[in-house]
Amino acid sequence: MKTIADLGNLTGKTVFVRSDFNVPLDGTKITDDGRIRAALPTLKLLAENGAKIVIAAHLGRPKGKPDPVFSLSPVAHRLKELSGLKVTLAKDTVGQDAKARIAELQQGEIVLLENVRFDARETSKVDAEREELAKLLAEPVDAFVSDGFGVVHRKQASVYDIAAYLPSAAGLLVEKEVKALSKATENPTRPLTAVLGGAKVSDKLGVIANLIQKVDKLIIGGGMAYTFLVAKGYSVGKSLLELDQVDACKVHLREAEAKGVELALPVDIVEADKIDDAATTRIVPADGIADDKMGLDIGPETRKKFAEIIADSKTLVWNGPMGVFEVKAFEAGTNAIADSFAKATADGAFTIIGGGDSAAAVRKLGFAENAFSHISTGGGASLEFLEGKTLPGLAVLA
Repeated sequence: MKTIADLGNLTGKTVFVRSDFNVPLDGTKITDDGRIRAALPTLKLLAENGAKIVIAAHLGRPKGKPDPVFSLSPVAHRLKELSGLKVTLAKDTVGQDAKARIAELQQGEIVLLENVRFDARETSKVDAEREELAKLLAEPVDAFVSDGFGVVHRKQASVYDIAAYLPSAAGLLVEKEVKALSKATENPTRPLTAVLGGAKVSDKLGVIANLIQKVDKLIIGGGMAYTFLVAKGYSVGKSLLELDQVDACKVHLREAEAKGVELALPVDIVEADKIDDAATTRIVPADGIADDKMGLDIGPETRKKFAEIIADSKTLVWNGPMGVFEVKAFEAGTNAIADSFAKATADGAFTIIGGGDSAAAVRKLGFAENAFSHISTGGGASLEFLEGKTLPGLAVLA
């Protein structure tokens, strides 16, 4: 994979950077600027090397047309604060305002193009349409730096197609992500343990199948655990359940046993009748969830069991919360995993928080970023990397 060093002398050159600034907003207030902070090393390196920087990014799902709700204006403001560089926001992506602002760029300055998904060609399934936009994005610039790891699993104009028209390289963030995730998938220090949670087992069947071939231990919690518990013959009441995936879970349970992989499931559950802080909760065995209740977090015995497995591991990957962590009554399980990962890191293990809800959870729960070896910025991209898939946005940088 080519890196920025492969692009040669960038002094006076205009560099197009694809970043991932899809940050959570409360109105126009950014509630987690982690992805903007993660982009700073690449942007500062380019600025220090005398490049003129043009950034493309998306925010939300604007359906291929301008929508002020998804403007990158809050991002431009925060990027200026954090970087200390001159940052201007273009009113469009490849229109007259973008062209004018790019033409006026000076070394070490940034033009942030307006939300690239305001143009339907960005995410088009038609190659020619994406290529048309990619050509327009490439016209006023000299090189392409891919630094939005959260989108490298997408075949999109500003991620994939643009590389055909420009000298291209991975940014520092993408380089860091690939190195960290590779450390868990290629000759990891063992024991290697993966912790998977989140709502749907169907979202993670591919990664489960791949990890069973690589890990020593696999911990499964969150909403997806209930389909596995049903596969073991348990009743799970009104808990989240994908009946059409029960047979697939049975296959995975057999595969893990055959490979000698410990597949750990919850042994006790926090049950309630509603997702609310005011809900009446009860700790029950994993096979004892009442018919009119639902499991919403792992119980204390499970937390202890999972913590022991984590403490005995040297390489750890975590993707997906253990319960409805957004509600205080059901955050203890996710908090326990985060705490166990932090302790393992302090004891010398290599730990990866696999982006998405897991990254949001550790920040919400107050853990410092340096409490873990690596916090990924890409939920879906991280999963597909762990699944062993070829990611289009990385393949074009080879």
